Amino acid sequence: MITIEFTDKLITYDTFVRDVAMEVARQLSRLRNDPEMVSQRQAYAMFGRGNVDRWRRQGKIQPCKRPGKIEYRTADLRRLQQIQQDYFDK
Repeated sequence: MITIEFTDKLITYDTFVRDVAMEVARQLSRLRNDPEMVSQRQAYAMFGRGNVDRWRRQGKIQPCKRPGKIEYRTADLRRLQQIQQDYFDK
């Protein structure tokens, strides 16, 4: 039996692979249900107004502007959500 040692515990390889597969499946399921674009209001609700405004100010996301509507690509917002942010970055 193969085991993997982490700093706080020891688990079997099968358990590790099963847990990773379950997490990947959970995230893929969540992403599959995401629309391609979300309005600015939806982006604020999903990711927080401060986050969306900071990412835009830092040039990490670019809005798609149409008459009367500002939208963002959901995939870009999800990618930024997964990255540890430096809140002191100007």
